[in-house]
Amino acid sequence: MTNACTNFQKLQDIIAALRSPDGCPWDRKQTAQSFKSYLIEEVHELLEAIDSDDPQLIREELGDMFFQITFLARLYEEKGLFTVADAIQSISEKMIHRHPHVFTDQEVESEEAQRRLWNKLKAN
Repeated sequence: MTNACTNFQKLQDIIAALRSPDGCPWDRKQTAQSFKSYLIEEVHELLEAIDSDDPQLIREELGDMFFQITFLARLYEEKGLFTVADAIQSISEKMIHRHPHVFTDQEVESEEAQRRLWNKLKAN
């Protein structure tokens, strides 16, 4: 398992512990609706970090975003609706589908042509 996979699994385990019956009362009571404001706050903090062009701050804020996204996925997994693996598979399939010029032998002659193709694929 790669370092990224190991670290991602550790994050999932931490969130599972936080949400467990013996975990954190605050984390256990969270819902997707109650968590939205924290997600928005973290997006703003990431944008500010990007504007600062400080790699350490960006790294920290990206970590916060990974937590937010993984926590939200856990909430839906607990309901039996989907897993974080399902969400990752979904975006992977979408990106492959929307980039045939990268993942197949289809060619595009310019960035504008690629943008038109993206919009056409997205509309479908």
